[in-house]
Formats: sequence, C-alpha cells, structure tokens
Amino acid sequence: MLKNLFDAEEIEMLKASALADRELDKRSYGRADGEGGTVRLSIWNHPGNTIYGMFARSERIVDVAEALLEGEVYHYHSKMILKDAKVGGAWTWHQDYGYWYNFGLLQPLLTSVTIAVDKATRENGCLQVLKGSHAMGRVDHALTGDQAGADMERVNEAKSKFPLVYCEMDPGDAMFFDCNILHRSDQNKSDHPRWSLICCYNAARNNPYKASQHASYTPLKKVGVEAIKNSVITGFDQESQSDWLSADNDQTIDKLKS
Repeated sequence: MLKNLFDAEEIEMLKASALADRELDKRSYGRADGEGGTVRLSIWNHPGNTIYGMFARSERIVDVAEALLEGEVYHYHSKMILKDAKVGGAWTWHQDYGYWYNFGLLQPLLTSVTIAVDKATRENGCLQVLKGSHAMGRVDHALTGDQAGADMERVNEAKSKFPLVYCEMDPGDAMFFDCNILHRSDQNKSDHPRWSLICCYNAARNNPYKASQHASYTPLKKVGVEAIKNSVITGFDQESQSDWLSADNDQTIDKLKS
C-alpha cells in the first residue's frame, strides 16, 4: 500500500473525467456476482494518451511494477470499477491468474495496482485479501454468477491459514497485489460510491504465446510526475477506443464454461 501516491488535484481530475466521460459509461457492462448484485466495469487494453493513460504510464506506478516483477513490464489492461452507492455488486473470491492463465500466460508474472478514486471502506465494499495467499499458487476457478470464482474448498481452508485484511484506502492511495493473491469485495450497500482505477501489468518476458482478449507485449512509454496534470481531461483516444472489451467479447466466461 502506497499512501498518497497521487495528490488531491490529480484524483479530482480523474474522478471528474470518469464521471463526465460518456464513452466510459457507454462501454461499461455488468457482471452478476451470484449474490443478487451486479458489478459494473469498463476495460480497455492500451493506455492511450488521455488522463487514464497518464495514470497507467506514470513512472510512479510502472517503476514499482518493474521492481516487483524484476524487469521490464508492459500494460496488460486497465479497468474502471464502478461500484455505485447502494447498488454496487460484490466480487467473489478469486485470483486474477485463475483466469488469466487461460489467455496464454505461462507464468504468473503479473501485478495489478488499484488506485482509490473514492474513499474505500468496509462499508462501501473495499478490497479484501488473504494476506500471503499468493504462495498457494494458482487454484482452480469456476463460474460464480458471471464471475470467475476460486475453488471454495481451497478458499475456506486458506481462510484458516492466511489473515483476512480489509484494504481501506483514501483517494490517491495505491495498492499493488500479486496475480495469485486471493481477493474479493462485498456489495456496496452504503450511501457512498467506491470507484477505482485498476492498472494491470505483465512482465515483458512473459508475453502470451497466443492471442487473447488482453494485450500482447507492446513497449510502454513511461511519463513523468507532471503528465497527469497536463493531460486531456475527458475522452479516450483512437488507440484506446479500438481495444475496449465488452460482455460480448469477454472470453473469461466462455473459457470457464468450456
């Protein structure tokens, strides 16, 4: 957890952009959580040159990802999780590599960083992790609603061995997590939204051996600390728009069904 990695002005710019961005809203889709709720999210592969890309390409993030993965990384994809007040759905227990494995990635050399756009609390469904559970390696996954959920026999046993941590965050905080760590979040039944930007990175040496819904290796051009405040506030550029993912082209569900 890196506290205050982004300052209040940068986060306000990101939030204002996300709230005003019709493209982001139009391209969002829902995934049923198996608990009667639905998570709304937007996903895109290439970072682009607008404010979303400036966050994903920021040296403040990329340098940490490269230190964690011990070498060059590239942008695998980004997503905005739109967990709205009262109606935001849950995420079931899962590992990201639990289903990314199906996309031609031979090794679990990936990390994600979640950036708090709104304050994340237990009340509005903050991220929960089983601390240290990435040491288990990949476990089997099956569908829970429209989501890829980890084998609950393994999860329940893991709960007895690994501490449950509620990852409460203030706007501007950033938290990196391993692609094999077990994590989930509750529904947002509070009066407060919990939006977050999640940027995912793959080691350059772990390039997928086959094409899938997420990006293959593309050199990532880092930007400096001033780039966010100098960025275009709203809208996606052509490169980003060409790689939106939707429920129609989401291979995760098809892979698990097969």
